[in-house]
Amino acid sequence: IGEVGMQATWIEDIRCWSAPQPQDDGISLLVKTLTELPRRFGQLGIPLGVETRLRMPVLDFKWLIDDVSFFEPVDCGELLHRLMAIKSIAEIKKIHRACRIACQSFSALPEFASIGMTERQVVNRMRIDLLERGADEVPFIVSASGADGYDNIIMGPSDRLLTDGDLLIIDTGARYDGYYCDFDRNFAFGNVSDETRYAYDSVFKATEAGLAAARPGVTTSDLWRAMWAVLESCGAEANAVGRMGHGLGMRLTEWPSNTATDETVLQVGMVLTLEPGMAYGSGKQMVHEENIVITEDGAELLTLRASPELPVVMG
Repeated sequence: IGEVGMQATWIEDIRCWSAPQPQDDGISLLVKTLTELPRRFGQLGIPLGVETRLRMPVLDFKWLIDDVSFFEPVDCGELLHRLMAIKSIAEIKKIHRACRIACQSFSALPEFASIGMTERQVVNRMRIDLLERGADEVPFIVSASGADGYDNIIMGPSDRLLTDGDLLIIDTGARYDGYYCDFDRNFAFGNVSDETRYAYDSVFKATEAGLAAARPGVTTSDLWRAMWAVLESCGAEANAVGRMGHGLGMRLTEWPSNTATDETVLQVGMVLTLEPGMAYGSGKQMVHEENIVITEDGAELLTLRASPELPVVMG
């Protein structure tokens, strides 16, 4: 079905079959193709590890391995992670475009959101707005809200009505030409407490620390420690999520993760999210997220930096 489109690319050897064929959905063709390849090292790299996907039924995979026994199957997940982690200039431009579309939509949110709407209504309005601004699709857009805070960040949107004193978070992964953005923004509806404003200020400062620390040669764990040091000094009770950011690109979340133990060395061209989060009050959370690219001089924001003060939606 995609042969004509593939012929317009740099790929010269295109092999097709009529699908679907449940009894042999291209597996014999794949076996024949692999049989024709040189066997200098005798290994067949297959993505099998963490954060990889095989994209074929398990029974088809077993058939494939049985029929190419002259190859030793080995996990190539880490190799693919490292190759995907370094983005080209063209890839970075596409992620940057996705980020700016979402930034524009977040900036416009107070114009189409108001007290009395539900989370679902606000999210649906934003989804439409993202598409009208140029996103190809919005596969991921979640929200949470609550009186003066929220207790989760990915379970909504719900039909909960937004009232005076609520805090709303929306996290979106809009896609442009195959590449994602992934970041969130927080909004106060009417008047929220000083405690909530303090939590917002804390995660904002933690993000600043992550930005300052991000540069070639440091590790993802260095980023985690820089952000957690700020959160801890601000009285954060915990970081229940564990990681504070991750890789970003053709997938919404990619390797590596910003954790205390990941220790992946940052390189020029890596695109990451900085996502400090903290627990505060009585089971409340505050999460903030930006998207960056590692440059020779440090890190460059792909998103427009969030407001240092908690945005307020009135009326």
